[in-house]
Amino acid sequence: MNVRGRACWLVLTALVLVAGCERHEADRTHREQSASDLSPVDVHAGAKGAAVELYKARCASCHEGGVERAPHSVTFQMMRPEAILAAMNGVMAEQAAGLSQEQRVVLAQFLAGQTLEGEKLNETRPVKMCAEWESRFDFNRPPAFKGWGITRGNTRFIDGATAKLPADAVPRLEVKWAFAYPNATRTRSQPSLAGGAVFVGSQDGTVYALDAATGCARWTFRADAEVRTAIVVSDWALGDTAAHPSAYFGDTGGTVYRLDAVTGQEIWKVEVDPHPAATVTATPTLYDGRLYVPVSSTEWASAADPAYECCTFRGSVVALDAETGKQLWKTWTIPQEPHLTGDTNPAGTPIWQPAGAPVWNSPTIDEKRDRLYVGTGESYTSPASPFSDAILALDLKTGKLVWRYQATAGDAWNMACMLNDRTNCPAENGPNFDFGAPPMLVTPKGGGDIIVAGQKSGYIHALDASTGHLIWRRKIGLGAHTSGIHWGMAAYDDVLFAANSDTRFLGRWAGTPPPGLFALDTVTGGQVWFSPNDRPCPPDGNPRCDPGLSAAVTAIPGVVFTGGYDGWIRAYEAGTGKVIWSFDTARDFETVNGSTARGGSIEVAGPVVADGTVYVNSGHLYGGHMPGNVLLALAPASP
Repeated sequence: MNVRGRACWLVLTALVLVAGCERHEADRTHREQSASDLSPVDVHAGAKGAAVELYKARCASCHEGGVERAPHSVTFQMMRPEAILAAMNGVMAEQAAGLSQEQRVVLAQFLAGQTLEGEKLNETRPVKMCAEWESRFDFNRPPAFKGWGITRGNTRFIDGATAKLPADAVPRLEVKWAFAYPNATRTRSQPSLAGGAVFVGSQDGTVYALDAATGCARWTFRADAEVRTAIVVSDWALGDTAAHPSAYFGDTGGTVYRLDAVTGQEIWKVEVDPHPAATVTATPTLYDGRLYVPVSSTEWASAADPAYECCTFRGSVVALDAETGKQLWKTWTIPQEPHLTGDTNPAGTPIWQPAGAPVWNSPTIDEKRDRLYVGTGESYTSPASPFSDAILALDLKTGKLVWRYQATAGDAWNMACMLNDRTNCPAENGPNFDFGAPPMLVTPKGGGDIIVAGQKSGYIHALDASTGHLIWRRKIGLGAHTSGIHWGMAAYDDVLFAANSDTRFLGRWAGTPPPGLFALDTVTGGQVWFSPNDRPCPPDGNPRCDPGLSAAVTAIPGVVFTGGYDGWIRAYEAGTGKVIWSFDTARDFETVNGSTARGGSIEVAGPVVADGTVYVNSGHLYGGHMPGNVLLALAPASP
């Protein structure tokens, strides 16, 4: 199924869940209120009611549980309204016949939580394009990072020559420029630096190459769906003006792209998994002429519909030829193919198994052993797979499994487990302890390579890189569906820096430290220091006070950076954990676009540093957190 077909298949079927599925009402109410505050879309009661009534009148007879594999409405938070509207005006035109354009727009905007700027599918708010001199690609500035995890080992450590930000200059950081993402309520694509440009993706599918000095756009490219991965730029010889660097990324429709990094022209695009719920959320890893693509899915949400035949998706890693996009190998995280069990759920819908173990993290490269490492998520079906909630070591050349370490056995969960009607909920019912953060390959000074992996359970696992055997395990948080260690840790100088995202929604800490930043000894797992994010939270449910630290941690010599659900970016002294600088991003900013952007919760992509500038995205309208649409560049003020 192509992306457009997948989008239309998602559009009207999921409205059943808007009309009839019990969801987390507090999160949904806050999401709608936050969206109204940001003014990205009209979600008042009348518009919501109109959308539901349109569905009941025109779509329910076919789509109220009558379509196989109908996803949960949360899926639409990963789509742009243009894709939904295109489906109703295109391949689903017969089903949408009789609906006015205004009615179609109401449906598209409500489902996506974003505004269409008029009825033209490609219209966006103005973006300031660069002058000719600002658009020149600088071949003396090769890529600053190897990918999402900064290094091939995903250690998220930026060396001093790249960062060019002395520790004593960090307290003087201030906004250099701000960029507003058009039609966005969340910002999840970690900035990449190459050629004097900042490369980022966006919620509406636009990829930008922004001038690093000014924030103007050198070029833009429109993908088929949201781009939440980082943009990986291929390397070149310093000063080689004849080089042709490429930019690689994936979108939430499951498509991977290769662009010309200088011009933004498309070279190829490939769909890496035909499953309708497949998606690419983690950044592909580029190494030695191959692009290693992690594949996750939204089927955990599709299972909320009792009529959905749960479940058939398996996570995977796909190796593509970086030059041509040709698939070289594909390794499923669950070796067995899904099959009908012969049983049905209480609604009479057939049950499949096994399924799940999505890959939410960017592959780690082990050049010495010719391996890559990834972490997997929970199973979607019962019985839980022995390959879920696990670290997998694969052969780089063949994709063959070398070893497996399962951190949490018996973890089967999907969205149905969070509803009053748990029709498709597996018997295990969780605990949903994914590995969202990529495994890190670290080499302590004493020798011996270690794989260190943080989990939503709150545990950090240290494994022998050769065998996968457990060396030590340390619990730093309570852990829950949305807690523990989320998107990435950092390591350097035999110290591991891990952020705990436990939030106030968990109630009492039950003896577990509150959220904050931990420093641990890499060799033993012993605590070096702990810096709590202990701002008191009022009882009014204001998410601005949520103290969880979910975004990936980033380190430079002497300093560690975190971003929080509360919208604050913080810099810690690496040796002591003392906060030496903090900045509230949850506010309005005048931008280079000429419009006002708003920051919000900082989630997924952590701050990155290059050439004396800190880059951070702010805004994450999801799960009750604060929306936003701003990219900030911060540099030290003159002393």
